[in-house]
Amino acid sequence: MPGLLEGIQVLDVSRVLTGPYCSMMLADLGAEVLKVEVPGRGDDTRHWGPPFLGGESAYFLSVNRNKKSVTLNLRSQEGREILLRLAERSDVLLENFSPGTMDRLGLGYDTVSRRSPRIVYCSISGFGQNGPYRDLPAYDIILQGMGGLQGITGEPGRPPVRIGVAVADIAGGMFAAYAIVSAIVHRERTGKGERLDVSLLDSQLAWLTYMAGYFFATGQDPERAGSRHPTIVPYQAFATADGFVNVAAGNDDIFRRLCEAVGRAELAGDPRFSTNPARVVNRGELEPLLEGIFASRPGAHWITVLRKHGVPVGPVYRISEIVRDPQVLARGSLLAMSHPKAGDMRAFAVPFKALEERGAHVPPPLLGEHTDEVLASLGYSRQRIDELRRSGVI
Repeated sequence: MPGLLEGIQVLDVSRVLTGPYCSMMLADLGAEVLKVEVPGRGDDTRHWGPPFLGGESAYFLSVNRNKKSVTLNLRSQEGREILLRLAERSDVLLENFSPGTMDRLGLGYDTVSRRSPRIVYCSISGFGQNGPYRDLPAYDIILQGMGGLQGITGEPGRPPVRIGVAVADIAGGMFAAYAIVSAIVHRERTGKGERLDVSLLDSQLAWLTYMAGYFFATGQDPERAGSRHPTIVPYQAFATADGFVNVAAGNDDIFRRLCEAVGRAELAGDPRFSTNPARVVNRGELEPLLEGIFASRPGAHWITVLRKHGVPVGPVYRISEIVRDPQVLARGSLLAMSHPKAGDMRAFAVPFKALEERGAHVPPPLLGEHTDEVLASLGYSRQRIDELRRSGVI
């Protein structure tokens, strides 16, 4: 079956994480993604490690499947001309250089759109293409802090905590993919291309949702509360005899079933705990009681007992446990691929299912693996391709 984005070509001039994550999402859906890389060096993440698999960076491999690699020196006139020729037949150009870089290279939106009026030109940057912070360098941890996420993450009275993966980069990549697909739909209706400006800071602000809602309603900053929920109790991680479980009593009926499951049915009738607002006010008295109960038995015991009573509960997994989980296996959430250098490798799949299974995934490309193929499709001869390689253009 063809992919949902079959026939869409993406010219991907991005690197590191947020852009490559975006283009991988599009590639997973069937778009042809041409990943443009620096000759001889490639994407920065090709060198980030260890770990390496067969000399290939595990970091790079994690976000670059289903793409073709083309090496181009965009600082050379011929390299820029090749990119513009590719843009003429592409649907999307994706870049995440510092604002203004593509313009200085002569590859900004105005130039590209003159050659390809239907192009969807998407720029991802830390702070966006305008504003006083436009030119500031931006890494994920900077955006997690400035976007408010880090300020609400961590234990009370302890320093703020960075989320364990680069969620600012990933959020920006996800919003960019969403914007690109929306712009393609718009173009199909109107015939017009689009200029998209995706900011990692804006993406983090959008993720604040109900936490921002609390601030707008009260004028008070939400406090760091560890795994606890600010307005639902109990809704948090509890230590067990051998690890942790998450428990979510989202309403009073679930709380009643929780109390019955742990052998403390009388707690549900206690006026201090009988309603969620009361539990929020008196969480300092309830939580120690529950902590003592959960610490008395292993996590597997509590998961079995609470699920039997219809109480939402789950383990706090390490990745080594996730890959063995029967639900993950049943959903086909693990991809197996064979890479020419890294060998057999695994990754997590695109996180939704369509009615029909569509195609097989291919491993991340070797640096420049598809350069000759792509240039030949533009009409370059074998002799000319060899000359471009000798001169450092590709």
